[in-house]
Amino acid sequence: VQLQASGGGLVQAGGSLRLSCAASASGRTLSFYNLDIMGWFRQAPGKDREFVAAIRWTGTTLKYADSVKGRFTISRDNTKNTVYLQMNSLKPEDTAVYSCAVTSGAAWNRVMLESTYDSWGQGTLVTVSS
Repeated sequence: VQLQASGGGLVQAGGSLRLSCAASASGRTLSFYNLDIMGWFRQAPGKDREFVAAIRWTGTTLKYADSVKGRFTISRDNTKNTVYLQMNSLKPEDTAVYSCAVTSGAAWNRVMLESTYDSWGQGTLVTVSS
């Protein structure tokens, strides 16, 4: 599975951005078996990559990092094999490279771990100015 993230950019503090991550696979139709859990992680300069949000295939099982709860919303469109991250009330500390990832067959209680995911996108840079 290949993942392509987009939507990053420069925004002022308090502003909003929406990230997208589209999944594809040459010659294969993707489904629940490939895309059960999709997640977003981010890596700020000089810091380790951290979990941001995750969503299951049904779209109703969600998890967020405490730092983004109430400001970020993860969603997905399974007809487009795409996951979204709506980011509102952005803060300078949200500045990072945001990457999407996907896994299937993993336990939900492990979705915050990088090692849970099978495929990763290349990342998109979000810069929040003060």
